[in-house]
Amino acid sequence: MELLSIFTAFGLSFSAGLNAYIPLFIIGALAHYTDLIVLSKPYSILADPWALIILGVLIIIEFLADKVPAINHINDGIQTFFRPVAGAIAFAATAGVITNVHPLIALTCGLLIAGGVHTVKSAVIRPAVTVTTAGVGNTPVSILEDIIATVVSFISIVIPILIIFIAILFVVLIVMWRQRRTIARKPA
Repeated sequence: MELLSIFTAFGLSFSAGLNAYIPLFIIGALAHYTDLIVLSKPYSILADPWALIILGVLIIIEFLADKVPAINHINDGIQTFFRPVAGAIAFAATAGVITNVHPLIALTCGLLIAGGVHTVKSAVIRPAVTVTTAGVGNTPVSILEDIIATVVSFISIVIPILIIFIAILFVVLIVMWRQRRTIARKPA
């Protein structure tokens, strides 16, 4: 069970790199309404109804801000601070059931995972989409990111072993995309 908790923590941190508030909301809602997640203090605050309302409002704000051209880049800049922190909280909250993981290590892992995903998203993928589609592709890509964040968050909690396959798929897709860009840049 301990190993599955680590997969859950990694998956939720990954999701936070795409959307800071979706995994935190899902953690809180599932802890509040089900027995799938039991949060210890101080993370049990995520299951508080007021915290769920605030997270719901933040999801709506980020969802709307990320769909508007130009504002989406400002939102990514602002979220550079929030997504890694959300990943750290998600990792620590769900890996906290493992007594062998020091809280500082859990927070650091979550911070690095969410920060890495956010960096790839905002510094590599989104600029490429903006350039290749003249900004038109940003809204569909943003919607896809929100869907991925939601699905990966649920899978992380319900079927955590699938996270390893999702991580491998993510790495393969990034490598393939980078190779195509490298080939496209080479002169004929």
